[in-house]
Amino acid sequence: MLVEMSSRKLLSTTNIVAMGVGTALYAAFNVFFNIFQLPGTQLVALRPSVCIPMFFGFVFGPVVGFVAGFLGNAISDAISWGGFWWNWDVGNGLLGLIPGLAMYILKREDIFEKKGLLMAAIMAIIASIIGMAFAAYTDYIFGYGISTIEEATTILFIPAAVTDAINGAILTPILVAAYGAAVRGRARRA
Repeated sequence: MLVEMSSRKLLSTTNIVAMGVGTALYAAFNVFFNIFQLPGTQLVALRPSVCIPMFFGFVFGPVVGFVAGFLGNAISDAISWGGFWWNWDVGNGLLGLIPGLAMYILKREDIFEKKGLLMAAIMAIIASIIGMAFAAYTDYIFGYGISTIEEATTILFIPAAVTDAINGAILTPILVAAYGAAVRGRARRA
């Protein structure tokens, strides 16, 4: 069922604040987790922090999720590696954008219920596959240190997509449920 989107403003104060908080959290946690490189890969890290743009996208929408993923990754790469890679930043933006598309499928009141939590996990998996495929295969297409499609698949796409999908599918619904409980608790006190 489609959500009525006319009441939601794309660049509301809430969304702008969420973009800033999501970006800062993702950048900070990525800098920490970038030290946990997966052996046999090319700068692919075990990053449970991927759940951050996924969560922000799922709860606040695709634009918020994309900005948190894109800018958070760009900042963390600049700090960790001294540069940025546009295609990986876009791929990380997609990690937040795709779960945000759930708002066009779910009713707002369903996002914190079992149906929403299951959707958060599914969208995290889809986002991991699409986002990391974009990043890995554009490395190959543009010749960014990857000379064969097999290299792009084995040392970039599979390790990044699998770890991101596992982390996202487990942690994103947990964050959504915790945020939902906080929102409901605040509503009861008001």
